[in-house]
Amino acid sequence: MDPLSEVLSLLKPHSYITAGFDAGGAWALTLDDLAGRIKCYAVIKGTCWLAMQGVDAPVRLQPGDCFVLPSGRPVRIGSDLGVEPRRASEVLDPNRSGEVVTYNGGGDVFLVGSRFEVNGRHAEVLLRTMPPLMRVETSGDRARLRWSIELMMEELREARPGSSLVAQQLAHMMLVQALRLYLSERSHNDVGWFAALADPQLSAALGAIHADPAFPWTLQGLAARAGMSRSIFAERFRARVGETPIAYLTRWRMMLAGEKLIHGRDTLARIAGSLGYESEHAFNTAFKRVMGISPRRYARAGSEETSSGSRRDATPSSEDESEMGGAGV
Repeated sequence: MDPLSEVLSLLKPHSYITAGFDAGGAWALTLDDLAGRIKCYAVIKGTCWLAMQGVDAPVRLQPGDCFVLPSGRPVRIGSDLGVEPRRASEVLDPNRSGEVVTYNGGGDVFLVGSRFEVNGRHAEVLLRTMPPLMRVETSGDRARLRWSIELMMEELREARPGSSLVAQQLAHMMLVQALRLYLSERSHNDVGWFAALADPQLSAALGAIHADPAFPWTLQGLAARAGMSRSIFAERFRARVGETPIAYLTRWRMMLAGEKLIHGRDTLARIAGSLGYESEHAFNTAFKRVMGISPRRYARAGSEETSSGSRRDATPSSEDESEMGGAGV
């Protein structure tokens, strides 16, 4: 599986609300529902402004623009950002998924898209290094993205039996296509794992890691996969991803281990072996260094969250220290 597909499989994005938004007159919304979520919308008609914390100037969105918001940063969107905004959570009722929401009379601006819930245990780490705003055009040869958007509009408009489910599936296609197109432009100065996918040489190294995370990768071996010298590869990888290749490899192994601990039935020894660790002790040490908690406590916390739906305190206990044999980081 390629790196983008694997990361999305860990995030497990599922459409929480897929809807159309038809606004008129002067309006503005504060997107107050972004934490731990990804928004992906396309402008079908009219224009509007989008302002985001950390982005220098407001962005004017035109018909045909598709935008993805994965970072959770505060965002305002509207026809006029000087208008007192309403909270989006009050306007886009999640119980109205599959419908078109008319706001302020409608008729001037029409957007269509979806809000995705993601897996909370990995979301913060994976999403925080993604670009805060990804904007692509759906015009020209972007046929696949246009196709999914047009079909989604049709489903929302006609409201036939099963339309809500079909619209959600199309929303997933829209999200993946938008991410693909953003990567294909290669003109961004973003930092993080996602940004590295736009670099063909770094992407080759990431692909090797994701294809065989248990392999005893070395800096030299990954540089060879990228077709670069060891020193140049190390420098470019760290500048683009924000961490060293070996640190990325270890972090990815621990995320995979976390999934196995929560959703699998393998023993710690088997999980350790499947990710390239010769001993359970070595795996325990690496896991606690990266995740801040022992594997057994991580598994218990995940089981408690699954059964109760609540977030539990993940602070390592004295029991964790005994499991680790007192090993440091």
